[in-house]
Amino acid sequence: MIRTPLRPLARILTARQRGENPDVIERENMRLRHEEMRDQARTRAEGRLLVLGVLFFCAFSVVGGRMGLLASTEPQEPRAAVSSAAITAQRADITDRNGHVLATNFATHALYAQPPIMIDKARVARELVQIFPDLDEQKLLKQFSGGRKFLWVRKKISPEQQQQVHDIGDPGLMFGPREMRLYPNGNMAAHILGGASFGREGVQSAEVIGIAGVEKAFDAYLRDPANGGEPLRLSLDLTIQTAMERVLYGGMKLMNAKGAAAVMMDVNTGEIIAMASLPDFDPNDRPQVLTKGDASDSPLFNRAVQGVYELGSTFKIFTAAQSLEEGLTNPNTIIDIRGPLKWGRHKIRDFHNYGKELSVTDIIVKSSNIGTARLAMQFGADRQRDFLGKLGFLEATPVELVEAPGAKPLLPRNWSEISTMTISYGHGLSASPLHLAAAYATIVNGGTRVRPTLLAGGRPKSAERVISEKTSAAARGMLRAVVQRGTASFGEVEGYAVGGKTGTADKPKPQGGYYKDKVIGTFASVFPAHDPKYVLIVTLDEPEETSGTKPRRTAGWTAVPVAAEIIRRTAPLLGLRPEIEPQAPFGVTLTSN
Repeated sequence: MIRTPLRPLARILTARQRGENPDVIERENMRLRHEEMRDQARTRAEGRLLVLGVLFFCAFSVVGGRMGLLASTEPQEPRAAVSSAAITAQRADITDRNGHVLATNFATHALYAQPPIMIDKARVARELVQIFPDLDEQKLLKQFSGGRKFLWVRKKISPEQQQQVHDIGDPGLMFGPREMRLYPNGNMAAHILGGASFGREGVQSAEVIGIAGVEKAFDAYLRDPANGGEPLRLSLDLTIQTAMERVLYGGMKLMNAKGAAAVMMDVNTGEIIAMASLPDFDPNDRPQVLTKGDASDSPLFNRAVQGVYELGSTFKIFTAAQSLEEGLTNPNTIIDIRGPLKWGRHKIRDFHNYGKELSVTDIIVKSSNIGTARLAMQFGADRQRDFLGKLGFLEATPVELVEAPGAKPLLPRNWSEISTMTISYGHGLSASPLHLAAAYATIVNGGTRVRPTLLAGGRPKSAERVISEKTSAAARGMLRAVVQRGTASFGEVEGYAVGGKTGTADKPKPQGGYYKDKVIGTFASVFPAHDPKYVLIVTLDEPEETSGTKPRRTAGWTAVPVAAEIIRRTAPLLGLRPEIEPQAPFGVTLTSN
């Protein structure tokens, strides 16, 4: 800004010439300058007041809006802000195929302490031990007195325990809300459900994560808010599962077995209707994992999926089916069974002397090792391996359990001729009962590949054909004959035409070789045999039937009666009506013109 001089020289000189007072000019210029300065100051002040007024208006608008928002919401305890992502505790339910709840969430509380604001630490420690006997009073008192500002006392407490803690009345004891996983059926289907635990934890919430079974396999789905809480529906039928587990437990005790497993599967869809492993556990109070010893000694071990065993003579039907499928034999072809069958220093013998020759059907009915080995020698190692691969015995089962990928079958390092012979009757290759169930379903359902699943609705029906309809029908006839007049005669259930095959395999020692008095007894059954709907596998670990003068360990005396009782209990629950078995004979029949 350019200011006008107070005493401009030109005007002063002119004023003097005229005889005027030059000081008047200075005073006038001073007055004009002051007026100008006053106007500028007023303009600046008015601008500042306007800006300040706008700022006050905005501030009071924000405060008023926030107050209105708080007034319109539910009262809520203020929480400390954290920089980490929010913890999502909600988890979807798990149900059986009929909508019965197998796993759900339950609202509870966690108990924590803030020692700095405790009034009487010694009394608090003493009172807490009265409520929670597993706590140590001296350890608690040391923790309370150690300078810590925060510590967990219990991650989960019941409403009754919460009230008892509340009655202590100390301000240093506080509660945090929790969502815990609840399994309302206790031990039922424990190995399938697996269990859940807490992941990330905060004072106000905790993350519930799956740690085993389908809880872990479908963890992402169960925790995904985008699913809108839609439950995970399994293929299990809780009613069938309950009946199976009760009968299996009774059979395990009656047969003095160390453990037991059972699988019931739909032969067409691969849906697992029920699956059990004993001994089991309560997923509400999941035990600790064994850190030493045999994994199978832990109740957490799923014998139906993780247990890989030599399943004995249950494999013989696969050998017979392959021989029929390749056109090498028919059900009435006579096979030389004179023995022992020698291969180097190895000798293959039968459990009993069955004479000099048997038909292919009677080899299965009588369970002849020699006859089965001779059938396998007709097609050799490579073709046997390919056939068993099509049945799923060369890979882990694709069932939706996190434990399944680690349960791969144990195969011979060198699939030699002697391996071909022993594998033909179930020795030298170890697989799980679930592998066996899927393979039997494939054999009896008309010959199309079945893959097991725990999801309701099953897997899409496979177009992969393993054997023909004709071969499948012949195999069903052989399995039915095993129950009618063979090693599984105790498996007959009136009205349900049970077919199946027994298998008794010597149990291997950890250091090599086999026990002489310990076996794995298995019965692989199908029902009804003339129109199969379900496969049932029952396996007993170290069974011993002691009703006679000598202990009997073969599957015909141990696993078969247990399986028959399971079928007797569950078949009506599955909607199968007892019916008269069709009289049309299996195999080749001579007719007159």
